[in-house]
Amino acid sequence: MRRTLIAGNWKMNGSLSANAALLAGIKAGAGKARSCELLVCAPFPYLAQCQGELAGTAIAWGAQDVSEHASGAYTGNVAAAMLREFGCAYVIVGHSERRTYQGESSEMVAKKAARALQAGLIPIICVGETLEERQAAQTDAVVGKQLDAVLEALNDEEVGRMVVAYEPLWAIGTGVTATPDMAQAVHAMLRAKIAARSAAAADRVKILYGGSMKPDNAAQLLAMPDIDGGLIGGASLKAEDFLAIASASA
Repeated sequence: MRRTLIAGNWKMNGSLSANAALLAGIKAGAGKARSCELLVCAPFPYLAQCQGELAGTAIAWGAQDVSEHASGAYTGNVAAAMLREFGCAYVIVGHSERRTYQGESSEMVAKKAARALQAGLIPIICVGETLEERQAAQTDAVVGKQLDAVLEALNDEEVGRMVVAYEPLWAIGTGVTATPDMAQAVHAMLRAKIAARSAAAADRVKILYGGSMKPDNAAQLLAMPDIDGGLIGGASLKAEDFLAIASASA
């Protein structure tokens, strides 16, 4: 049985005072969401704050990116081992915004996922298509190719430890959401692709939905058999909304 994972991606938002209030709110209401795992993924400067506020709780924390390199002359990059020192359990790799704005290729994303796993981190590997690609009926081909790059870089044991997040680009920050059936179809395709590699891994891997999941649509999305949680953007910046989504998984 895969336990639901509700992961908050703060993106480039936050301040010490705002984070303190947000984390306090999440901690205060976490007991109402015991049926799922809660995770917050914060900007690098705030990982120490997350560690200090969340250590000893059931709430996990993680980063929003990681270098494909272990160490060296890579100014501005952050190594997986550094994230581990701050207690991170997860790291997001290949988010659509990094693919778009930083030009990250699927091959680079695969290297980052491998590096994270080698350091004991769980990578949340993001895949997704544009509106134009969906309208051209290319969703399975585009998203499948993104996942294939990762599967080619990992062994079976590593595949079983990753998390995948389907984030249709046309539904991020737009208020437009894939219908539960639309999202389920892509999630099922992704799980089938993983199963073709390893049936055992496919049973374990969580596949999250990352396209504008909100309190008013979370229950319908999370009821789908292959949707194992959510990668939450804007709604994760409000403790009440974040916890409402988590409670919808019960």
